[in-house]
Amino acid sequence: MSTLSRGFTRQDLSAGQPLYHQDDDNRGVYCVSKGLIALRTHHMDGSSTLLRLAYPGEIIGFRSFLEFRPHRTEARALLTSRVCTVAQRDAQQVVQTNPSVLTRLASRCITEIDRNHDRIIAAAKTPNKLRLVGILQRLMTAHGTQIDNHLRMHLPLSRTDLADLLGVQTETVSRLLKRIQQDGTFQVSGREFQMPLPPPTRPAATG
Repeated sequence: MSTLSRGFTRQDLSAGQPLYHQDDDNRGVYCVSKGLIALRTHHMDGSSTLLRLAYPGEIIGFRSFLEFRPHRTEARALLTSRVCTVAQRDAQQVVQTNPSVLTRLASRCITEIDRNHDRIIAAAKTPNKLRLVGILQRLMTAHGTQIDNHLRMHLPLSRTDLADLLGVQTETVSRLLKRIQQDGTFQVSGREFQMPLPPPTRPAATG
């Protein structure tokens, strides 16, 4: 704990600001404490693919730390965010003197592999509409603002980003958004989303 306290820093990021770029040298291990971070890979033709989103409480950058290699992805804030960083030297000291920490980081790697495996299965077995609703509901729950009996948010992702997360074409996302608007799951206007809250449950009658 004393090592972590000495090497522990906080960094505030504005929306659009990078935490690190693809191919940057690893500088440590990062924990998202507030906001939303996009992990994206850039291709030789200038295009990019959004791989996943990192929510508060998630650790990122640990794979390049464990393998002593540059980052294979870019990490960029989609919303105003705060990231806590343990510098590489301090993180390495903790790992070397506490094998259980290394075990937990390895477990994080396995969890990420399992998550990618689940995404592949979901892409084959779960309707795209339900997968999109799940992504939007998680974003809404984490970042939406309650107004009366609705949650509202400005979607921090483009439709291309949503298509990347779903593994579909952008045109498919547009059709899916129309469908979830028609069935009342969300109200959509550009990037403005509104989701009705379930009615409050009434206490059971007694006596």
